[in-house]
Amino acid sequence: MVSVVIRNKNQDNALSFLLKNLTERYRDDISEIIVIDNLSTDRSEEVTKSNGAKFVTIKDFSYGGSANLAANEASNDIIVIFSAHSYPVSHDFFKLIIERFKGRADLAGLRCLHSPNDYRNFINKVSSQTDPNRSGLIFSGSAFNKKVWEQHPFKADVATFEDKEWSKRVIEKGYKIEFVESIFSYEIKRTRKQKFFRFKSDVVGNYQLWHQDLNVTSAIKGLIVSSYKLIKHFFIDLSYIIKRFLFTIKFIFNKPKKF
Repeated sequence: MVSVVIRNKNQDNALSFLLKNLTERYRDDISEIIVIDNLSTDRSEEVTKSNGAKFVTIKDFSYGGSANLAANEASNDIIVIFSAHSYPVSHDFFKLIIERFKGRADLAGLRCLHSPNDYRNFINKVSSQTDPNRSGLIFSGSAFNKKVWEQHPFKADVATFEDKEWSKRVIEKGYKIEFVESIFSYEIKRTRKQKFFRFKSDVVGNYQLWHQDLNVTSAIKGLIVSSYKLIKHFFIDLSYIIKRFLFTIKFIFNKPKKF
């Protein structure tokens, strides 16, 4: 059986749909659902408990720390982790995961499919050993082995990419991370505040894990490129708006025959 863990913060609507999906379509494959919540102020706790799931609060949030808490709370060896704004799609989502873990002490984790890039890497057999970034775990729709985690916990002090850091580390220890044909959807609309928080975390995480350094020149280049794209998109959007308006006026005075 599988433990499903969901990381959540103020996503009660998305969380409600995910829990409904899990409990109605996959109840035979899941033995427990745990929501790791980062001090939500909406109805997340009420939604969680009304769907029979366990609600656990994390106060000092970090990506790696929340993943460690998720693993610690789970009672099964197979742990599938979602963000509240993602959800499984394929009918055999968990069955495929369970089957792949059978008899595989060397298997640390499975990356499920949610994007064209994932599918291309899966079809092209881009291994996690070759590219732990694009083919390693992504902690919104991935499964990992609790027994491996007990020997190699996640790092709580990485800014982000705790999934990629763990992937890289356990692969170096001789474990495998593979794709699985389980399909899920990842749907999120971030506020500007959330986008900026993510940007800051990504900058630090890219430096910590992939050693991508920045300097004043690259920062200025980023400002120029972003400003150019903003102006370009503004005029493209404005042109589209004007074209729509002109077509609408033309249609009003030259309406086609009704059927």
